[in-house]
Amino acid sequence: MKATSIRARVRAEMTDEIKTIARRHLATDGANLSLRAVARDLGMVSSAIYRYFPSRDDLLTALILDAYNSLGESVEKAEAAVPREASTERWLAVCHAVRDWALERPHEYALIYGSPVPGYKAPEDTVAAATRAVIVIGRVLHDAAVAGALASTDDPLPVPEVAEDVRRIGAAIAADVPEAVLIRALSAWVTLFGQVSFEIFGQLRNSIEARDAFFAHQMLAQARYVGLS
Repeated sequence: MKATSIRARVRAEMTDEIKTIARRHLATDGANLSLRAVARDLGMVSSAIYRYFPSRDDLLTALILDAYNSLGESVEKAEAAVPREASTERWLAVCHAVRDWALERPHEYALIYGSPVPGYKAPEDTVAAATRAVIVIGRVLHDAAVAGALASTDDPLPVPEVAEDVRRIGAAIAADVPEAVLIRALSAWVTLFGQVSFEIFGQLRNSIEARDAFFAHQMLAQARYVGLS
């Protein structure tokens, strides 16, 4: 094996180890990561870690990309396992995959959908990873529209500024889907993450105990609201 290949493998392994330790810190310190603390847990001098991540923000970006891609992969696999003509079931598969992933990785969910990290601005290269899950929903709606399986709505049209945003989003993720359906879908998407956030951050405590059933009911209701039958 060439020396360059060995060095690349060792670097990749160390990078993964740094990220593993950093994820543990997410559980105890939130997104307030300290490269010094991560280096200490690894038994490294603090200056050594900067060879892998020049700053805290670089490490945060790597964790954010991993989280978005992990969520996206989970959603894609769940939706792909459902027959193409079963639009409602595909929608529900996406919703449940989001919740299952969040419950399994609450601190990573908090990193990407919780409070913004003070002083951190995500770079543009996180956008593709961040949209993987919503692109799957767009595909479900597109397929339903082409198959004539979307119920029409008589909702009032949005103001021009909102309509422009909706058209831009629709062109990117759900071509051939009527604007009125897209607006409802965006509302349902926000409801999905609001529901998950309430559960992850303890807002359902002492109120909703049958959370699996409650979530399933809410997501089916959202499917009907969007127009999936």
